[in-house]
Amino acid sequence: MNTFIETLKYFAIIMTELVLLFIGISTAIALIFSYVDQDKLKKWMEGKGIWGNILGVIFGAITPFCACSTVPMTVGFLQAGVPFGSVISFVIASPLMDPLVFIMLGAFMGWKVAIAFLILTSIAAVIFGVILDKMGGANQVKNVRVVGGVEQSEEVPEDFKRRLVLSFWKAWDDFRAVFLYMIIGVGIGAAIYGYLPEDLLARVAGRDNPFAVVAVAVIGMPLYIRVEAAIPIGLALLEKGASIGAVMALIISGAGIAIPELTMLAAIFKKNIIIAFIIIVFVMAVVTGLIFNMII
Repeated sequence: MNTFIETLKYFAIIMTELVLLFIGISTAIALIFSYVDQDKLKKWMEGKGIWGNILGVIFGAITPFCACSTVPMTVGFLQAGVPFGSVISFVIASPLMDPLVFIMLGAFMGWKVAIAFLILTSIAAVIFGVILDKMGGANQVKNVRVVGGVEQSEEVPEDFKRRLVLSFWKAWDDFRAVFLYMIIGVGIGAAIYGYLPEDLLARVAGRDNPFAVVAVAVIGMPLYIRVEAAIPIGLALLEKGASIGAVMALIISGAGIAIPELTMLAAIFKKNIIIAFIIIVFVMAVVTGLIFNMII
């Protein structure tokens, strides 16, 4: 991992994945929303209170998106007028939970771990979505409209092929706007990921270190790792003496937030929401890690 070639390889893989996912998902979202009556969608989600946050968590849990690929979906939700709190719950939950993650956790770390992880992250996503909404976070959205739906500035073609082409070009415009940020973010993440010694991480995350969970949560935040990639790393760390709480903190902080994701979210939200999002992921990682150390 700490060789230059491996770092370049990691950069190429992550960058390729991000480009394909971003353009593909952006195109799909634009195509889907060309068929969706946005006023009906808004009314369906309106007035549900905490149930809207729960729906956001459920949708995030059933969609296999990584942190950065949730951004196009987030824009689509906001443009459709989905309540801000529900969107935030989706953004928090989406990169951390999906059926594959649950199965992998159950198979490699035990079903008790998988169920506890699902419950704790779901509760946290709902709570923080509600809190940010009550604190007026909707006022911190830029470049998209949170309420009132989206005004159609052009006529939507009737046939599928023309809709698909139009959706692709909309996705391409979005991609061009964030491409430089993606390169910078993935480059920083790859350098940290490639040159951080695993043995050092294991010592920091050891069971004898009372600050292991906090330390690992801090270390994991700059990394860009999907949960599916973090689980095998966590297994190796467990074998070297890391605590289960520290491993969970690494998974949540590493997969729940990423520099590429932050740079893209910065195009949607003002800095107060970005700061709040970083704090939320850190608190989730630490609290979940400490609970895991107590119950498992």
